[in-house]
Amino acid sequence: MTTQILSTAKSSTLLSTLFVAMLGGAVLFLAGHAQSQTLHDAAHDVRHSTGFPCH
Repeated sequence: MTTQILSTAKSSTLLSTLFVAMLGGAVLFLAGHAQSQTLHDAAHDVRHSTGFPCH
């Protein structure tokens, strides 16, 4: 029983790690290929949507 729980925890940790690594790679890939104005506009929109004053 304990071995099965440990195996499930390891599997869950591995899947989480792989997901985060793939997500990070996708963000880097998209940011590397986006034009700087696009990235600026996206950051600007996020600042406004969270209520953070940016100008």
